[in-house]
Amino acid sequence: MRKRRGSGWLYDAALMTALEHHAVTRVVEAFGDRTLSRTNFRDQTTLIVQPEDAHEILRFLRDDAACDYALLVDVTAADYLEYPVDQPGRFGVVWVLRSHTHDDLLLVKTWLNPSIDTSGIEHDPALEVDSACDIWPGAEWREREVFDMFGIRFNGHPDLRRILTWRDFPAHPLRKDYPLRGRGERENYEVIDRDSV
Repeated sequence: MRKRRGSGWLYDAALMTALEHHAVTRVVEAFGDRTLSRTNFRDQTTLIVQPEDAHEILRFLRDDAACDYALLVDVTAADYLEYPVDQPGRFGVVWVLRSHTHDDLLLVKTWLNPSIDTSGIEHDPALEVDSACDIWPGAEWREREVFDMFGIRFNGHPDLRRILTWRDFPAHPLRKDYPLRGRGERENYEVIDRDSV
């Protein structure tokens, strides 16, 4: 978008035109004092926000008539551990929003960096972001899945507990430091056949 040159900034006009997006423009107008950025890949726009601003901006995107993202399509995350290109953080949390009024899809992303070892299930205050359940009730199960798989907690979630693994599962399996074959939990199952039921 812009490159530092000497004491000023150079703007790539072609890139800035490609990144123009009605909702991003509205967010920049309303939250110009916040740290915001945007990307565009294959005609898909992603608005990147700070974790502490995510909830307020998500609510704005739903409530503002010029945006009108009434549908939360998904909440997901990605672990960028050992990613070949440097990223602003290790974990990216992504909300996928749909506006039927404008026939538009927008991704909102925030970055989180762990402050403790991520190989276990210890609570890390650095891996927290506010829940969107009060904005879109359908966020409840999606946020539970992100919590279960990545260990990212959603503050204010009405029932944040595991949804895909059992309560005492010793890790968050979609973290890149979790071994592909597991840590032995698959060998501890009791064998059950038709005669033992």
